Amino acid sequence: MTVFDRLVQIVARLRGPEGCPWDRQQTPQSLTPHLIEESYELAESLESHDSGSVCEELGDLLLQIVLHAQMASERGDFALEDVVEGLIEKLIHRHPHVFGTVQVSGSEEVLDNWERLKRQEHSERGQPRKSVLDGIPRSLPALQRAEKMQRRAAKVGFDWSEPSGARAKLKEETEELDVAIRSGNREALFHEAGDVLASAVNLCRLLGVDAEQALRAANRRFEQRFRHIEEVASAAGRSLHEMTLPEMDEIWEEAKALDQGPGLEARAIDELEDDED
Repeated sequence: MTVFDRLVQIVARLRGPEGCPWDRQQTPQSLTPHLIEESYELAESLESHDSGSVCEELGDLLLQIVLHAQMASERGDFALEDVVEGLIEKLIHRHPHVFGTVQVSGSEEVLDNWERLKRQEHSERGQPRKSVLDGIPRSLPALQRAEKMQRRAAKVGFDWSEPSGARAKLKEETEELDVAIRSGNREALFHEAGDVLASAVNLCRLLGVDAEQALRAANRRFEQRFRHIEEVASAAGRSLHEMTLPEMDEIWEEAKALDQGPGLEARAIDELEDDED
């Protein structure tokens, strides 16, 4: 018995009549939040470059996959073997340059072929895509979904030829937001704020920056710097509520100088450049 077979056997036992009450009560719907949470925890471990944590989080995510497959098997929908066989067939079919005779010039052509074969598969199953935007999950984080939609639109020519066009559009949307702010119209504010965010994502895309990762990095910087303010205040025996904004801002600038974030960002940029090469 392989290690993976043992895992499948353990999950089946947990779900069995003499298994764990909690595991037996779970449904695909109740486990969905756990699946999403484990995915984000894995992403965080990957960003921290902590191999031990990555290994553990991969295991937690694998458990979610095996649990969902086990529940599907119990319903008679499909078995874990069907999941694996379907994946094998997909990988072979969508890599004709590896398992067939197709010649490709590089990664960009590989991605184009992947999307073409994906559309072909949907059509053969009687599920033709009516829009180039079909198939992008609505449950994706908003920034990530915006970038995917923009990339799809760019594939058919709906795109700026240079980042400068997207930069000008962002400036235009920011000016429209200023008008909405002055008007005090909450609906207009909501609308224009969304347009500013979408335009910022588009500019990031054209600059070769992943907007989701860039914002996650910015969040890490904010957290590190704000925690530094808390630590300095605590060491001085003071509460943040007692401090003035200029005092906190001064400590923020100190934290900014000490910030280790750029090292992480440099690695992310190097990885992005490696992918482009």
